[in-house]
Amino acid sequence: MPIDAAKALAAEPRTGEISWTPKDVQLYHLGIGAGVPATDPDELRYTLESRLHVLPSFATVAGGGSPGVISGLSMPGVEVELARVLHGGQALTVHRPLPVRGTATATSRIAAVHDKGTAAVLVLRTEVTDADGPLWTGDARIFVRGEGGWGGDRGPSTRPAEPAGPPDRTVERPIREDQALLYRLSGDYNPLHADPGFARLAGFDRPILHGLCTYGMTLKAVVDTLLGGDVTRVRSYSTRFAGVVYPGETLRIRMWRQEGAVRVAVSAIERDDAPVLADTVVEHT
Repeated sequence: MPIDAAKALAAEPRTGEISWTPKDVQLYHLGIGAGVPATDPDELRYTLESRLHVLPSFATVAGGGSPGVISGLSMPGVEVELARVLHGGQALTVHRPLPVRGTATATSRIAAVHDKGTAAVLVLRTEVTDADGPLWTGDARIFVRGEGGWGGDRGPSTRPAEPAGPPDRTVERPIREDQALLYRLSGDYNPLHADPGFARLAGFDRPILHGLCTYGMTLKAVVDTLLGGDVTRVRSYSTRFAGVVYPGETLRIRMWRQEGAVRVAVSAIERDDAPVLADTVVEHT
């Protein structure tokens, strides 16, 4: 069996040092669409080194793509083809604001393996600490088509209830034709997002946008729209990737205020509001 759940769960964690600079933070922000308009003071918080703040979702690429989907496929007990892999969801807990420059230790392990029948879901957990203590914890849900059916634990089946009533705010965010090509420079070089031939092999008409790019664009929209542009208010952020996004499309981001949280739904306008992100929650102070 290409996925040996027992071996994957029993494997020793992988630990390594990661580091990042203001340039890495700026590149990430540009990769998720920051800097438009280029002279807007609110956008300069993401692009100008003298005013730089770090959007918490930068944690998903800190250190040049610190452990994510591709690295999870190299863990013991996991031998699958990249073309059958999709990023199923992402959760992030921020223990304190991310510095604009840092060196930290990242420890990763397979925290869970779920048997969904026609697919397997791996949960890759990464815990990051620096000299001052814990910085963040991230869970990447890796969906592997055709690898289920061994009779293992199916995992959680409950999902958050849909938010009631009309959204408190709705914004639209255009995606550049070259957005995936820019975003991948932060460390995720999966050819699915750049190579048309590989995309067709994986079942798509053309390269798709990184799910984590949509993830970052959405968090930025929430911070800018409902949290006063204050990135330090974010405490956690989780989502399920419900559909793909193609470069050149427009995201519709709907937001509902709740006590201590914002519920979010994201869709692709050009495809009749096809769902993109679901079960999305930003917890904040």
